[in-house]
Amino acid sequence: MAKDDKAKRLSELLRVPEGDIDLSSVDAAATPQAPGGKSVTREDWANQAPVLADLQERLFANGRSGDRRSLLFVLQGLDSSGKGGTVKHVVGQVDPQGVSITAFKAPTPEERRRGFLWRIRRALPAAGMLGVFDRSHYEDVVTVRVRKLAPRSVWSRRYEAIERFEQELASDGMTIVKCFLHISRAEFVERQLARIEDSTKHWKYNARDLEVYGLWDDYLEAYSEALARTNPDHAPWYVIPADRKWYRNWAVTKLLIERLDQMGLEWPKATFDVEAEKARVKALK
Repeated sequence: MAKDDKAKRLSELLRVPEGDIDLSSVDAAATPQAPGGKSVTREDWANQAPVLADLQERLFANGRSGDRRSLLFVLQGLDSSGKGGTVKHVVGQVDPQGVSITAFKAPTPEERRRGFLWRIRRALPAAGMLGVFDRSHYEDVVTVRVRKLAPRSVWSRRYEAIERFEQELASDGMTIVKCFLHISRAEFVERQLARIEDSTKHWKYNARDLEVYGLWDDYLEAYSEALARTNPDHAPWYVIPADRKWYRNWAVTKLLIERLDQMGLEWPKATFDVEAEKARVKALK
């Protein structure tokens, strides 16, 4: 890693650069800014968990006290990239009462009639909440494109709709963190084999997921364009090298800590006379 990279925040290092990006050239097994190998990084990750939990609790407490701010964490990636694992191992480190999680599947007939952002709006996090999207509105410009579910004239117009939508959210006090979990073809195969060979993971295996392998280049091309075209400062994209699960968990944890820290979250001030209430409680003894 270059000296300049060591001086950067991880969020700066993983941020999709301005202009075009070619995901096929990004090393999915890289470990930028990891404090060491697997064991060292996992130990550091465990030390970061209380920091993330504290910041998330501050966000929740402020929401309960009238602060409108929230955080939307968008997870995208190809099948087997680890979206569910990230939710379990990273988001699972914080108080669940301050978290809302939505896993978007293929839209229902009713949702299709309503427009592609209708169901997204209904799932947005309330004030003080950490909202997690396992897949999102980006399926409507990536999967729809790759699977040819709509013509270019339809999905290409959605980029501008997404930009306006996310600008609206940011203006209303929502911090938006969008992560693309990037795995290699070889890792995809290994994870599919792991699901087949382990009887406790058979429920995760879906033979249709193998279709992704044949469409790999198409997906990376579609994601590359989507990330490049929807990457403003108020709703940035981050590419997380995700071949190594231990690095993925560490990096996403660090990234969320950085973004929450940038919100300048303080504990809400008491709305009551502290000394008077202390005296009242002591009088109960």
